[in-house]
Amino acid sequence: MTTPDGTPGGTSCAADPADLVRANRDLWDGWTELHVRSDFYDVESFKAGRNTLDAVESEGVGDVQGKSLLHLQCHFGLDTLSWARRGARVTGVDFSENAVAHARRLARELALEARFICADVTDTATVLEVLGGEQFDVVFTSHGVITWLPDLRPWARTVAGALKPGGTFFLSDSHPFTWMFDEAAEPELRFRYEYFAREAMRWEEKGSYAAPDADFEGVSYSWQHAFEDIVGSLAGAGLQIVSLKEYPYLFWRWFPWMVKDGDGAYRLPEGVPEIPLMFSLTATKPATTRPAH
Repeated sequence: MTTPDGTPGGTSCAADPADLVRANRDLWDGWTELHVRSDFYDVESFKAGRNTLDAVESEGVGDVQGKSLLHLQCHFGLDTLSWARRGARVTGVDFSENAVAHARRLARELALEARFICADVTDTATVLEVLGGEQFDVVFTSHGVITWLPDLRPWARTVAGALKPGGTFFLSDSHPFTWMFDEAAEPELRFRYEYFAREAMRWEEKGSYAAPDADFEGVSYSWQHAFEDIVGSLAGAGLQIVSLKEYPYLFWRWFPWMVKDGDGAYRLPEGVPEIPLMFSLTATKPATTRPAH
């Protein structure tokens, strides 16, 4: 990801968030065509039975046999369908029509029972309406998700509205601290971006994170969310935080100089101070909740 002048990095952008979300949706429609053919997602091995869920996700969510599970920001459905293979009754939601179309085709090809819906997870009323009032035992979202959302409060209301009383919400994502560092500094950690930034960041995209060498150009917009925003939005929607964990690794290469270990996780190389790179959060919906605000 680069700035408009071609140097690595992003620049602040004060445009209307609704316009930026639409631009991101167009980007993801294009990226999906790259991703379904990429080595990163390796759809053929998934068709052959590969599970795409990592250890943090599997342990955090636990046994899903016979449970209903809603996957928010599901992209083209590999993780959603991995949960289906584990016995969950799954529904995936994504704002990219192209991604949802590919997810539906893949589910049909593999004869896996799954429902995929095209909707913006921050449009709470629409998501809940399309779900037809159904509530779920588990709401799940993971890896590179909240940075695409300009405001976490409506997202949290969607989570709370879609959960059954007593249900569990699980989130894992890159740590907010990670977004402060200069991705061009090698091999060192050097602060570049603000932790409490409120404006969107604009990035020039060459290819994508999954297909960096692809002949594709676009623009993406992301938002930084501090931990107070993440936890506060969920608590404000009436959920109770029951677990918050931090990890010194990621399951994707954040910095180009990270080292992949034997478990498939990416870590900082020896000699670079260890920092939190990823977090996971578990929350529950009480049997009786106060009104969301």
